[in-house]
Amino acid sequence: MATIHPTAIIDPQAQLADDVEVGPYSVIGPHVQIGAGARLMSHVVVEGHTRIGDGCTLFPFCSIGQQTQDLKFQGGTAYVEIGDRTTIREYVTVNAATNDGDTTRIGSECHIMAYAHIAHDCVVGNGVIMANCGTLAGHVIVEDQVILGGLSAVHQFVRLGRLSIIGGCSKVTQDVPPFMMADGNPLRVHAINSIGLKRKGINVEAQKQIKQAFRILYRENLTTRTARERIQADVPTTPEISQLIEFLERSERGITKAAD
Repeated sequence: MATIHPTAIIDPQAQLADDVEVGPYSVIGPHVQIGAGARLMSHVVVEGHTRIGDGCTLFPFCSIGQQTQDLKFQGGTAYVEIGDRTTIREYVTVNAATNDGDTTRIGSECHIMAYAHIAHDCVVGNGVIMANCGTLAGHVIVEDQVILGGLSAVHQFVRLGRLSIIGGCSKVTQDVPPFMMADGNPLRVHAINSIGLKRKGINVEAQKQIKQAFRILYRENLTTRTARERIQADVPTTPEISQLIEFLERSERGITKAAD
């Protein structure tokens, strides 16, 4: 049976796994589902049509699943889904999607630090780290294993590619390709995320190919389209290079420029 503090307010229709822990003064709405082993500390609010996966930990004063702040909201049922073993720290806010039937998603094994905000219709992948006060506007896509530095803000519809890292206090208005390290206001790409690649077990040969692609994309003064074609022609095909090429093909806002 779930362990529920007597001061917590839980709607009878909410679905909680048998071993969920709910701390003092927390509030859980009627359409909420919480998976096995999840722990909600004190003063946690989970509302809306929200599903929280197994083994998640929600720290005090976070607010999950509330109505979108998008002024275009016209009613309907919108969702929030959070994967397994994700940590949500103090004062984090995660809003539901804007349109009827749509979903704001956060993956598994993410670490979302204090005061971060994930707005409507965002899709956050697995293993993502958002440092304190990191902010995602609506419809942002954050691919797996991205690190977003503290006090950084990401413009709506921007995409952050897998294993990219964004320095603290950055303003992100265009897409950041996979495996890149970017920083500043205006944001600039400085190098590949070498340390992140090593930590995630990307082999040395693949790292060399990513460096070669970086030089073509950012050091040869080519258009993005021409650089993409050169990468396809000159760099051996690996899963990482294929992912980079696909990301460039799908970019709608354009990619972040290189540092001087």
